[in-house]
Amino acid sequence: QVQLVESGGGLVQPGGSLRLSCAASARIFSIYAMGWYRQAPGMQRELVATITPGGTTNYDDSVKGRFTISRDNAKNTVFLVMNSLKPEDTAVYYCKAEYAEGPLTTSYWGQGTQVTVSS
Repeated sequence: QVQLVESGGGLVQPGGSLRLSCAASARIFSIYAMGWYRQAPGMQRELVATITPGGTTNYDDSVKGRFTISRDNAKNTVFLVMNSLKPEDTAVYYCKAEYAEGPLTTSYWGQGTQVTVSS
């Protein structure tokens, strides 16, 4: 069982920045692929960015060039730096840890942190 705790959300003006953190309780954090997802009111949860155990990153087109995902395996933490925030970035942001072993994939989710972009 892996527990994920997100932090760093809040209210920010358009054009501002935030850094989200997700601390994991995993015994071997480095084997997990990590991701950030978001869910706006009335919308489905969508992928924002992912990072593999080896450090390869992937971003949704809507955040490319503005958001950066990174991980610190020594601290069992994944980060999401969000710059040039827009009102449409407003959502609850969730952290996900995923581990695949053969045909079996195990996923864990955090409880989410609210990000509100508004003037």
